[in-house]
Amino acid sequence: MTLDDSTSSSHSLTNQFLIAMPQLTDSYFAKSVTYLWQHNEQGALGIVINKPLKARMSDIFNELDIQVSANVSTFQEQHVLAGGPVERDKGFIIHDAGEHWQSSIKVSENIWVCTSKTILHDIACGEGPGNYLVALGCAGWEAGQLENELSHNAWLTAPVDSSLLFSKDYAHKADAAAALLGIQLQQVSPRAGHC
Repeated sequence: MTLDDSTSSSHSLTNQFLIAMPQLTDSYFAKSVTYLWQHNEQGALGIVINKPLKARMSDIFNELDIQVSANVSTFQEQHVLAGGPVERDKGFIIHDAGEHWQSSIKVSENIWVCTSKTILHDIACGEGPGNYLVALGCAGWEAGQLENELSHNAWLTAPVDSSLLFSKDYAHKADAAAALLGIQLQQVSPRAGHC
């Protein structure tokens, strides 16, 4: 799933975090942090980065019949993330700059998103990116949908911090992302209001 970048808005939230506000109690997005990797007039795409599944990288490698080099086997216990309710059977890899792989999409100078099985082979051989997250599924918004949710105080937006993006401390990502704005989520009222 991709969006045409030719109509990008000057108010694009590409390469930003979406932090769920306390009143967003939807079972999927409650307490979530989503990395927005595309946002334009046609809609938005993101990957939830703080919802680990029971599945590990070793499960993905076994499922895809990918052989792992003995010297890099320790990372196999890294969690796979629940990236969103859209295309749950499709893998998305957020990775840092350096080499890019087939189907890699450049989001910023430092961050790419990829859907290629080739990158998984390279990770298994110890030749993958230095930092990466693997997620099943993504989050998607139709044209104007995200803007509407933002106007109803469903989300906070924050600039991406690469160390937080690739952190394995999933339980504290929402608080850490809000702290980038000087906000403590536990002190935010779950009731939204407008003047």
